Amino acid sequence: MANLVKYDWYQSDTAVTITVMLKNATDKNYSVVIEPKFVSLSADGIEPITINLWDTINHEQSSHKVTPSKVEIKLAKMVGNRWETLEKKILLNESSTAKNVHDWDKISKDIEKQEAEEKPQGDEAVQELFRKIYSDASEETRKAMVKSYYESGGTVLSTNWDEVGAKTVDVKPPDGCEFKKWK
Repeated sequence: MANLVKYDWYQSDTAVTITVMLKNATDKNYSVVIEPKFVSLSADGIEPITINLWDTINHEQSSHKVTPSKVEIKLAKMVGNRWETLEKKILLNESSTAKNVHDWDKISKDIEKQEAEEKPQGDEAVQELFRKIYSDASEETRKAMVKSYYESGGTVLSTNWDEVGAKTVDVKPPDGCEFKKWK
């Protein structure tokens, strides 16, 4: 049974360095493959490592070196940006081919559908109710709603234009509350 190998990485603006802990590496017949999108290492007695890189590298300017306790792989970045992580997770479909493509339109529509199915709660539910009443209302009802709300300082909302159209709407705070005008 092959042993698992530990590895770590760090980066600069121009390179990513992977350090693979491998005792007596020169005696273990190790090999490193460096490609633009992945790196792999295999050696006698260990589980092979394949790393799907976060970003594309310049494999021609990349290198590796061995010491008695480790293999150090230096990867030249194509672009001088910071990597969020060393490895990009690749999803596999049923036919085991790599798939990195997302259907953003479908995802967006799914999110919109979920949001439409969500029921508002609390103040949001009340506001949604008033929006629906206002959008479905006749012109007279809309005028009544706006006039009553404005003139009462937000304490009255009427949909009856005959009631509010002829006179000024008085302020009617809830029981136990006092209305104060702000200067």
